[in-house]
Amino acid sequence: MLRSDTLKCYALARYATIILSSLLFLLFAWARPSDAEATNSAKPGTSSSLQAYVTTAGKLNVREFPNSKAKILKVVNKGTVLSVQATAAGGWLKLAGGGYINGKYAKLAKKKPDAPVKALSYSKSNFSASAAAIKATLPLSGVESVSGLTEEEIGFIFEDTDLQGHGLEEAILGIEDEYGINAYFTIAVMKLESGNGESRLAGSKNNLFGMSNGKGGYLRFKTKADSVRKFGELISENYIGEGYDTIEKISGKYCPPNKEWSSLVKNIIKRDRKLLEGASV
Repeated sequence: MLRSDTLKCYALARYATIILSSLLFLLFAWARPSDAEATNSAKPGTSSSLQAYVTTAGKLNVREFPNSKAKILKVVNKGTVLSVQATAAGGWLKLAGGGYINGKYAKLAKKKPDAPVKALSYSKSNFSASAAAIKATLPLSGVESVSGLTEEEIGFIFEDTDLQGHGLEEAILGIEDEYGINAYFTIAVMKLESGNGESRLAGSKNNLFGMSNGKGGYLRFKTKADSVRKFGELISENYIGEGYDTIEKISGKYCPPNKEWSSLVKNIIKRDRKLLEGASV
């Protein structure tokens, strides 16, 4: 037979368990969001979750998938405000109306977008041309334009040269996105100045563009891709930024002794384009 004080202990323990369980239930119910709240937070495409980004690159490609090899859907000008639905791997931004932009070339805008972009419905002032039209245009004068090239196409252009296999494709498209310098122009100058990557400077200093250090010598780079990025910065700041925005104008400052420089660059551009037209890349 149990003693009365033992029965009291069991009763107290039972009541304590009930009270503790009730408290835990109330705490969980208070902390857990309502079903409506949970549903709204899980819909990244709703207007409440959209964020406005403004583009910072001169010409920025809107691609079908979040990588630089994907098909170009549209091209937007600097200052375009876009509705961003979500972020993707590698810093890409998913647009509410479809497509992706590289997040390195856009920043948060001050105001929230009124509505998502629908089916890439940019106004005519916000993009230069469709991908098909871009591919038909070559930078045979002004160098600020979009090439429409992909990494695979640039890789094809580099086949059987010493420019192949150095990861230059991404860097070339990167300076096109950031500075608006047409990739065909960059490739042509690179080929001309480095002898298709075979020059002494290309081999010993990874300098593909004959860029001097201002002290009677030449710049040295850790990688050949680094020289591409420096070339983009140089052309943007010291040439385009000062009104030297055509191949002819750049020629007189970039390589004054060679009066044929602009013609040589243009011929390389034309040959590269013909090479791609005769290939299925």
